[in-house]
Amino acid sequence: MEQNLSQYKIFYEVAKAGNISKAAKELYISQPAISKAISKLEDNLKVSLFTRSSRGVHLTPEGELLFAHVHTAFQALDLGEQELKRIQEFNIGHLRIGVSNTLCKYILLPYLKNFIEQYPHIKITIEGQATAKTISMLEQHTLDVGLVAEPSIHSGLSFIPVMDIQDIFVCTRHYLNNLYLREGSGADLFTCGNIMLLDQNNMTRHHVDNYLKENSIELKQVLEVTTMDLLIEFAKISLGIACVIKELVQKELESGRLMEIPLKAPIHKRTIGFAYLSGNQANALKTFLEFLY
Repeated sequence: MEQNLSQYKIFYEVAKAGNISKAAKELYISQPAISKAISKLEDNLKVSLFTRSSRGVHLTPEGELLFAHVHTAFQALDLGEQELKRIQEFNIGHLRIGVSNTLCKYILLPYLKNFIEQYPHIKITIEGQATAKTISMLEQHTLDVGLVAEPSIHSGLSFIPVMDIQDIFVCTRHYLNNLYLREGSGADLFTCGNIMLLDQNNMTRHHVDNYLKENSIELKQVLEVTTMDLLIEFAKISLGIACVIKELVQKELESGRLMEIPLKAPIHKRTIGFAYLSGNQANALKTFLEFLY
């Protein structure tokens, strides 16, 4: 657009009023200033936009064509201003969250429930995916916040811890008794047992694999599973020994439905929390961070 926006605004108001005097009152500027702006616009466009008479001004065919487009443009601007005002009045925004399915179900949902009760007008989008993908999207500015295990080397990310989690191995008493019956009471569980782990694309799996390597534990039979929920359910039906997050099976451990396999050295705990880019100034994110604190 080569012309000054103010010239189009003056043209727009004069066309609506059909009178330069009325437009001057609407715009709080003098009639000569309006006439000068219209003349300059006509000179720049090399067309006549109005015919003038003692009764006022009327659009020429060229003026009507321009007015149709200018009217649409200013309507769009008005709608934009109204939307911004509505966002400010109702605290409307868009919060984009990345989280694994496991953390979403067991940790994020309670936070979201309370947050939505306080801020019902904020739009929330949830990307269910692996932690590595969430961190990558945070760094690419395509997510606002991610619920993840504390990232170790990711510059620019801030982290709000929520809770510590402990990875453990569990199975049913029934499975353990049958394994010892078959392999002998002194059998090594990791050598003889059916060990169930998350697939190798999962950050939890990497954490567990590092533990196994550090402690020189070799697994002979591994069943890979895509979700923590399936690991827990498979363990409950005595399919094998599952590596799960202790906090997610606390009820099963207390009831005796599952039992924890003792380890010579426990798996290192991990801290779960909300990660976000420090420079992100989105209002919805600010509101969510204030809610967390």
